[in-house]
Amino acid sequence: MSGITYEPPTGHPLGTNRTFTTCARIVIPLLQLFTKRDWSGAENIPKTGPAIVASNHVSYADVIFFAQFLYKNGRAPRFIGKRSVFDTPIIGRIVLAAGQIPVDRETGNANKALDHAVAALKAGHLVGIYPEGTLTRDDNLWPMVAKTGLARLAIITQNPIIPVAAWGPAKVLPRYGKIPHLLPRTKVTYVAGKPIDMSAWYGKEGDPAALAEATAHVMKVLTSMVEEIRHEKAPVTPFDPHTSDLPRTGNFKKAKKQ
Repeated sequence: MSGITYEPPTGHPLGTNRTFTTCARIVIPLLQLFTKRDWSGAENIPKTGPAIVASNHVSYADVIFFAQFLYKNGRAPRFIGKRSVFDTPIIGRIVLAAGQIPVDRETGNANKALDHAVAALKAGHLVGIYPEGTLTRDDNLWPMVAKTGLARLAIITQNPIIPVAAWGPAKVLPRYGKIPHLLPRTKVTYVAGKPIDMSAWYGKEGDPAALAEATAHVMKVLTSMVEEIRHEKAPVTPFDPHTSDLPRTGNFKKAKKQ
């Protein structure tokens, strides 16, 4: 985890990291060429100061579109991402230089990512999290039961959580797909909701039941937002990876075939 520093934003928040802004200048024009954006709720994203944003996870392409949404609305996010991305040659060096935060999922070192996220927030950055921790296992791509790290971070730092519902990235790059569908241009929808007040759980970061309750509350709000985008109703009981025999991380479809 060495090599990650969080300098306080100075001036315009987009000017805080040269690597991030350079990548944005290259990638965003390509996204605009092959996709149509349907964005709303930008007024709920603070232009300065610490903030936590959380979104549903349906495609490996999510993070690119999520970053575009936040960047074009004035913030250069610091995402918590799986360690394997950071270990990838070239790409790993780029995302690390851009100030992103690696997490060793399902290991005793996972809490170190929380420490870095706390430091990033204290420095005044916006931290982006996929609370499910991996691509949803739900067959119809509905949000599933999430991990409690998001709630713990919000409680420890006493920051609200801004829910951001997404739909469309999986049409560009299917779940676990490797070949993107670039034409015809796909509509990618992102909606930022009003900040979720987490004060009811302040001081309970060590209480597993309270963390589960807080996490479920956030995911209920996020799922409701996804329902509005899709014009459909989510399952009454969300998919729970904790009670499933599917692997907790990685390509579960490939694992089922083996």
